[in-house]
Amino acid sequence: MRFVTDEKSQNEYKEFLENHERCNFQQSPEWAKVKSNWKNETVLAEDENGKIIGAVNVLIRKIPIFGNIMYSSRGPICDIHDIEVMKQLTDGIKELAKKYKAIVYKAEPDIESSDEEFRKVVTSLGYKIKDDAKNFREEIQPRYVFRLDIKGKNEDEIFAGFHSKTRYNVRLATKKGVVVKEGTREDLKEFHKIMVETGARDGFIIRPLSYFEKMYDELAPNHMKLLMAYHEDKPISGVIPIFYGNKTWYLYGASSNEHRNLMPNYLLQWEMIKMAIARNDDIYDFRGVSGVVDENHPQYGLYRFKKGFGATFTEFIGEIYIPFKPLTYSLYKFSEKTFRNLRGLKTKFKK
Repeated sequence: MRFVTDEKSQNEYKEFLENHERCNFQQSPEWAKVKSNWKNETVLAEDENGKIIGAVNVLIRKIPIFGNIMYSSRGPICDIHDIEVMKQLTDGIKELAKKYKAIVYKAEPDIESSDEEFRKVVTSLGYKIKDDAKNFREEIQPRYVFRLDIKGKNEDEIFAGFHSKTRYNVRLATKKGVVVKEGTREDLKEFHKIMVETGARDGFIIRPLSYFEKMYDELAPNHMKLLMAYHEDKPISGVIPIFYGNKTWYLYGASSNEHRNLMPNYLLQWEMIKMAIARNDDIYDFRGVSGVVDENHPQYGLYRFKKGFGATFTEFIGEIYIPFKPLTYSLYKFSEKTFRNLRGLKTKFKK
């Protein structure tokens, strides 16, 4: 086990990440720079020849009163059933915990909930599993997503797999004159305006423009693009896809209250999927939906929209964690939940 300590080991890690089947952009050095309000460390597992066989990118942040927390988004990157590799990574995590006097290490891996072998591996290494979240506010990363398998498929095959209504809406957008163009960093301002409009309509908190500009600076053009949909030269919708390794992710979307009947969001999804196909990706990830599949649920429309593209409803394992200071961590969790509930009430009150 070793750590990324210099540019050489960072480049070595990045090459390993991009070529691994479990690659995730949130484990990348670029994403760590986007999250620059967190300190970043990377643990590497290696074989007897010093070759990287596993890695986990860890973010560290000081929480006032409580102390440091350590967090990995969608890590680790390795053979998740190889206990020796997982032990190397866990030993590195524990070493970091001592260095930063952390109260807890948390991770939200993109490992399916049904993976019993992984559950046995992590519990044997001292992790606990929290897998009872159903809604977006309960975890940092969505536990439920839609993923579209595009490996080895062409555009016609993928399009044929869409629901008939989804195909109709994609064609309708084009017929009604919706045009999709790739945006520049400057166009993020227009995207953000529409995003604010979306947040006010759907009741969620919006990140500042500076956050999207930081993303663009660190990830574009190779790993991020901005796509904007126009009608009669007026921007009416936009999306941000992320490209890394063998996958493309639909990370952010925004739509104006006007011209929603022109179905620009359907056309934007299709354009992103086509980009993923052209890259020869294995997976197009639509990202999160609620785990409550009920037509009366306020987020059911999002579920139905993503399902229409023929994607598979995927449930991840949730959060795995090691509490290094259990009492302090319990107090922190209580305060975090209280704050989250108050913020949710504030958003609801504003509506």
